[in-house]
Amino acid sequence: MANIQNITTPDFFEWISVLKAKIQSARNKLAFSINSQILELYWEIGQDITEKQQKSGWGSNFVEKIAEELKQDFPEIKGFSRRNIYAILQWYRFYSEKYQFVPQVVAQIPWGHNRLIITKVKNIDEAEFYCRAVAQNAWDRDTLEVQIENKYYLTAGNSTHNFNNTLPVKQSELATQTLKDPYNFDFLGLENDALEKAIEDELTKNITKFLLELGKGFAFLGRQYKIEIGENDHFLDMLFYHTELRCYIVIELKAGKFMPEYAGKLNYYLSAIDSQLRKLADNPTIGILLCKKKNKIDVEYALRDIHKPMGISEIYIDKCYSGQYKAAIAFC
Repeated sequence: MANIQNITTPDFFEWISVLKAKIQSARNKLAFSINSQILELYWEIGQDITEKQQKSGWGSNFVEKIAEELKQDFPEIKGFSRRNIYAILQWYRFYSEKYQFVPQVVAQIPWGHNRLIITKVKNIDEAEFYCRAVAQNAWDRDTLEVQIENKYYLTAGNSTHNFNNTLPVKQSELATQTLKDPYNFDFLGLENDALEKAIEDELTKNITKFLLELGKGFAFLGRQYKIEIGENDHFLDMLFYHTELRCYIVIELKAGKFMPEYAGKLNYYLSAIDSQLRKLADNPTIGILLCKKKNKIDVEYALRDIHKPMGISEIYIDKCYSGQYKAAIAFC
């Protein structure tokens, strides 16, 4: 028998990690295939029932009778309850206004997520946006509901930035999609006049919710991150590494209105991180400045001659203020 100590080497652990990744990949592909087949079946069921109702003129009792018959022959399948068949019809009729077959992006996410989206969203383009976001970010249903309530569809990619001029096209597109404007920090429980330190303290205490609001790919490296430049010490509000953008991200918080000099200071920090932390495999460091208010013209002028990639976004802190924002965009 081989000595187990000879097996527990770095080579073994590297090999077993690759094997585990293959197994997980196969499981994911199997789950995706099964989910896709179920949704294709639901599409056909919705189509058949809709067409039969239109031709026959049978009313709601028709759906109840279908549920009764299907549950009798397929008692182990929960998806044939009266309630779920009505949901299937709602889902099919929603997307069939635009598509003849179940859209690929819709078939990528679980049925429970699909049901939530069609009950919260009334526009097909917006619904497809959330389907893609679920697939890309692996959101559970609670997270999806929070993002819909926070109007993620209207905030994603809205940050004022200079990425088009400072990053390669592919990197610029991904960075643009990554940033939001505004960011909703009402989970902090602070008033709108909270100072920077209080905001930073609460964001650190609520780091899980903060990372959720930032989106997929952010890894938190620390707050008041110390860097030495010459004989002086400087402290970055927050430092992250983004696993998809493959770069460091510096986040600076400002409790008031955006001022042009903030961009210059952030540019200074980005140069320092690029010089001291960035490796050959890393992309240029990105800066995100979060402030409570900004004037778009001021921001555009401030970023015009900045050669480091950065974006400027607003933040909403207290629930009352956030609620007013949601009401305003809903009215528009």
